[in-house]
Amino acid sequence: MRSGHKRNKGFKLFSLLIILSVMLSACASGEKAEVIMVTDLGTIYDGSFNQGTYEGIKKYAEEAGISYNFYQPEESNEESYLKTIKKAVKQGAKMIVLPGEIFDEVLFDVQDQYPDISFLLIDGIPHNKDFSKEAVAANTRAVVFAEEQAGFLAGYAAVRDGYTSLGFLGGNPQDPVIKYGYGFIQGADYAAIELGVSVNINYCYGMTFTESEDMKNLAASWYDQGTQVIFACGGAMNRSVIKAAEEKEGYVIGVDVDQGMESDRVITSAMKELTNATYQGVKDFYEGNFKGGEIVSMSALNEGVGLPMESSMFKNFSQDTYNAIYGQLAEGKIEPYASTAFGNTFDLTLINTTVTYLELN
Repeated sequence: MRSGHKRNKGFKLFSLLIILSVMLSACASGEKAEVIMVTDLGTIYDGSFNQGTYEGIKKYAEEAGISYNFYQPEESNEESYLKTIKKAVKQGAKMIVLPGEIFDEVLFDVQDQYPDISFLLIDGIPHNKDFSKEAVAANTRAVVFAEEQAGFLAGYAAVRDGYTSLGFLGGNPQDPVIKYGYGFIQGADYAAIELGVSVNINYCYGMTFTESEDMKNLAASWYDQGTQVIFACGGAMNRSVIKAAEEKEGYVIGVDVDQGMESDRVITSAMKELTNATYQGVKDFYEGNFKGGEIVSMSALNEGVGLPMESSMFKNFSQDTYNAIYGQLAEGKIEPYASTAFGNTFDLTLINTTVTYLELN
């Protein structure tokens, strides 16, 4: 039995109650609503982007007595996303909330078609198909997150907790994934310097965001070679790493949301505070502070990233130590390098950390 913080055994029951509450609330709000979220192909109780975003809407709407609802596209493509957004407009939406970069392209086209509708894009920036142009219209707020800070906290916590053989297994080398990985390495190195220890990190992009037997086998091979903790940063691919950890008795760091509910092998998660970002966006809209045409950065400065300390399974890493390092990030005393120009870690300057970069064929 591991010592330290223990995950609440009643959490699954609590999560079930949240799910039922969310579903009943959605049904109770009817078809028409002022604030409507268009989900990705997942559900609002996916334990990830949809749920985190929807709970932010729900929190403010119920505080303020505002009607809210969600619509789920029938297919995972731009045509279906556009059709669902148009449905939300027809149903009286004043604000439409879109979770994730999968909506970047469709919002680039649709935001000017509905100038009287306010759009809140969580974790993305509207752009055209070839990425040659970005545009945040006067009726749109785009929210981005400092993934490098969240990754830094995860790497720092892992080493301060006593782990010195780590792994980073990302999905495709997209900007957010690279920033998570680079932050993770730098946080680990920062803690290693403080403690006077040496850290080794295996680093690889799995080139997939889906569950994969290949990724499970890769993670398993790392655990067999002595890797203690793998930071899994690949959407549904994370389940492959978790399965390997369960079989090999290794540990995992989750990503984006608190993934501790997935397995007791998940010791913590590098989180984007999706609920906070969504709640603030909806609140600003109704209080007259919603400035369109802007990109809002969520970082440690505004509690936009972090680790779920209450549910994390740390042995030695304390809340006080977390508060101290978080404060340094928030104050700008520590600024992790966040370039995504290379992604192969060769551009990082490290002192007590050695990275073994694996490039898949």
